[in-house]
Amino acid sequence: MNKVLAETYPDAHCELDFVNAYQLLVATILSAQTTDKRVNMVTPELFAKYAEPADLAAADPADVERIIASTGFFRAKTKSIIGMAKALCERFSCEVPAKLEDLVTLPGVGRKTANVVLGNAFDVPGITVDTHFQRLTRRFGWTTQTDPVKIETEVASLIPKKEWTVLSHRLIWHGRRICHSRRPACGACPVAPLCPSYGEGPTDPKVAAKLVRTPAEALDSR
Repeated sequence: MNKVLAETYPDAHCELDFVNAYQLLVATILSAQTTDKRVNMVTPELFAKYAEPADLAAADPADVERIIASTGFFRAKTKSIIGMAKALCERFSCEVPAKLEDLVTLPGVGRKTANVVLGNAFDVPGITVDTHFQRLTRRFGWTTQTDPVKIETEVASLIPKKEWTVLSHRLIWHGRRICHSRRPACGACPVAPLCPSYGEGPTDPKVAAKLVRTPAEALDSR
């Protein structure tokens, strides 16, 4: 199944816009409960004004709230990213650490966010267990767990470590484009012959094809 997904999504990658670990860390925190497209709309202004962790650490919360308001939960997110920036400067010389055990000590950063940063900014293999990843790995029969850490551990035992980061992207892309939560497009799914959950969604190819999202539509979905 992983091989088929690799062939289906050869260009799978992180769809958040960033140029360094700091920007990816902020963007990932902002991505909670919103779309990557929405985050990418607000981060250019945010990073133009707060280009470095020290800048964000000293930011006026009201100004940050204004910039990121459209991402939702903006007060909590503002508190998290400013707190994160302060912690970076107080404990890590204003540099994003490249170790999971350090990253998860930062405000607003859990294992999922830490693995996104490790895998995409530092090339350290990591599995990102978001809602798509959880849904698909259970549908595929790769795990029966519901706890994200247990899912991460079980899937890590099935897939070579060097593929952990890109596997996360493949499943997220597939979850956004075809294997939807409510009506998966089973009749248009490339892994359908191997999937134990085939039939949860429409199996008629024409009906299923109408459910498949384009890359642009997928970017605008959670």
